[in-house]
Amino acid sequence: MQSTRLPQASFSLSAAHPADLPDSRAEAAFVGRSNAGKSSALNTLARHNRLAFVSKTPGRTQLINFFSLGDGAYLVDLPGYGYAKVPAEVRRRWEGFLSAYLQNRTTLMGLVLIMDARHPLTPLDWRMLNWFAPAGRPVHILLTKADKLSRGAGVKTLGEVRRALETRPQVSAQLFSSLSRLGAEEAEAVIAGWLK
Repeated sequence: MQSTRLPQASFSLSAAHPADLPDSRAEAAFVGRSNAGKSSALNTLARHNRLAFVSKTPGRTQLINFFSLGDGAYLVDLPGYGYAKVPAEVRRRWEGFLSAYLQNRTTLMGLVLIMDARHPLTPLDWRMLNWFAPAGRPVHILLTKADKLSRGAGVKTLGEVRRALETRPQVSAQLFSSLSRLGAEEAEAVIAGWLK
């Protein structure tokens, strides 16, 4: 990928078990609290209206979904956290699979962590950051729904998030809006850089 723009993605497969994971050259995974705008962000960056399913019911993604960019690279949609109403046994099984994927998948180049700009760095977000930290790979935070904040409030929130993460050099953050495409080019450049 020479350009900083991502090619249009297409759905490839859903994985429920490690044996389902595809052969791949490079992957960028998207994760976030349910209802933070993960599916909308993924659709915007993949330039696709309904690539990832945007649901009114939080916690709908319960599989690891792979979207091919061609050339062996994938965007990966991980289950949202925080809301999913699933039986404890099912939750335990997918948390184990998710943990193994995040910490052991050698082709995972970086994690795009989606947070609602109005409610960033919740305890669950910190838990995800701490869970992923041992992998030693970069994390890029998209502060979504930034169009719902005034320009000044958005800049203030971004500054506060960056200050809170000063001791984590592998973590970067930006404002993002699926509605206005604010920050879309910056996010694409980061992800395209990982997938080169």
